[in-house]
Amino acid sequence: MRYLLLGFLLLCLGVGTNVSANTDKISVNRTLDALHHNASVADFQGYFDLYHDSAIFIGTDASEVWNKETFKAYAKPHFDKGTGWTYLPRNRHIYFSSDRNVAWFDELLDNKSLGETRGTGVLIKAGEDWKLTQYHLAIPIPNSLADSVAEQIKSMDKAKAPL
Repeated sequence: MRYLLLGFLLLCLGVGTNVSANTDKISVNRTLDALHHNASVADFQGYFDLYHDSAIFIGTDASEVWNKETFKAYAKPHFDKGTGWTYLPRNRHIYFSSDRNVAWFDELLDNKSLGETRGTGVLIKAGEDWKLTQYHLAIPIPNSLADSVAEQIKSMDKAKAPL
């Protein structure tokens, strides 16, 4: 009887861990979905409430490495006009630290003007909420085009260089 109770207790603990893990994954997904939704409808406050105060946003241009306040300053004029940005997630992977207080992700997104893009980032658990501490938006370049794109960037950089 003692072994039966011990086995039942261990089973319950294992189920509890899986429920907690699933809850975290659902919460992270909801946070990321809310991020994309709020950007799409130009909800400035809702969008930036999802970022931690120490957050960094890394954009597609090499010059775009912004803290939260700088990113807000960039986004505000767009959002004030009612034009945020729409990225539709279609493939997302989420991973967790062993203590389940940090999550990182990668996702493929579709955007009307850029086509396929990739978002990657890190979230931390803040109480019951998940907050973005880093978001990185990139345009994945097929390997067959990489040399050509790299050459275009080098040419552009040479043209910008002072004489």
